Amino acid sequence: MEIQIETELKEALSYLEQGQPFQAYQIISTLFLQDLECKEINYTNRCCTFWIDTAKGLKDLDDYERGQQMLSEWKSFRSFLAREKFSYEPAFYAVRKGFFNSALKIYTKLMDEKDALHKAEIYRNAGICYKELGDFENAKNCLSEANSIYPNIPSVLAELADCYALCGEDKFGKVLFREAFYINPEAIDLDFLDSELIKYLILKTKEKGYEGKVLLYWIPVYGILYSIFNIKRELTTQEVCRLKQNIYALESEYKDPKCNTGIVVPKLLNSYFWLIDHYELKHESVNKINEILLRIKILDSSVYNQYVK
Repeated sequence: MEIQIETELKEALSYLEQGQPFQAYQIISTLFLQDLECKEINYTNRCCTFWIDTAKGLKDLDDYERGQQMLSEWKSFRSFLAREKFSYEPAFYAVRKGFFNSALKIYTKLMDEKDALHKAEIYRNAGICYKELGDFENAKNCLSEANSIYPNIPSVLAELADCYALCGEDKFGKVLFREAFYINPEAIDLDFLDSELIKYLILKTKEKGYEGKVLLYWIPVYGILYSIFNIKRELTTQEVCRLKQNIYALESEYKDPKCNTGIVVPKLLNSYFWLIDHYELKHESVNKINEILLRIKILDSSVYNQYVK
């Protein structure tokens, strides 16, 4: 790449970092006149056009909708780039910086929201923005505040777990990830989870052939089987009652030939794992544990074999 082209390309990337894709595009347009085949220029141009098109669709939205749409568009952008054979990381990182700084400004303006659930969602999204910008401490602060405002939202717990894992605090990450996937796997957005801990688990679960909604329910099962979700906590009396009721309901559902086994089976397995942990922590009789182990064996012998080995 010629020095002059490289210099102008850096200028275009600077505009992308500032959240000004149209200005970046204007520079890229002139660079095409100098080198139409340059892969770096072509890649940066695609980044610019994608963001310009996105910006057009955001104009008529209010602030909250604009922020939500930006996070959604980022996932589309990642999918769009995944189809590219050539990758130019400086352009990708420039877009990410501009994109999430712009989204963060929106969410920062909305933080005086009065509704607790809505406010927690705003702090969660601000946390995602900080996390994508590499500012893990501010991300952790926002996500902790979100959990304080409205406790135990699975999406918040998962993002907070991701922050801890990214900061090298795997113990806290494992606890929160397991909690989030137990409460409601479907509420968790895998696209914004970046830590190696969870990405490894997602990959290993996908290798078993699971995808879509079913994948979400099998992740906590393999989290146990691969000793990733290996930090246990004691359940309250109320939680134990709810867990046993949940197991009874799932076992009844499983007997129905029309049930969705792809979801019911992993939900039941995960519930059994929690109950065994409870029995072990409370030093209950071996007979109680063996009874649950037998249920696991009947439900899925391969999971049983891996669990007891």
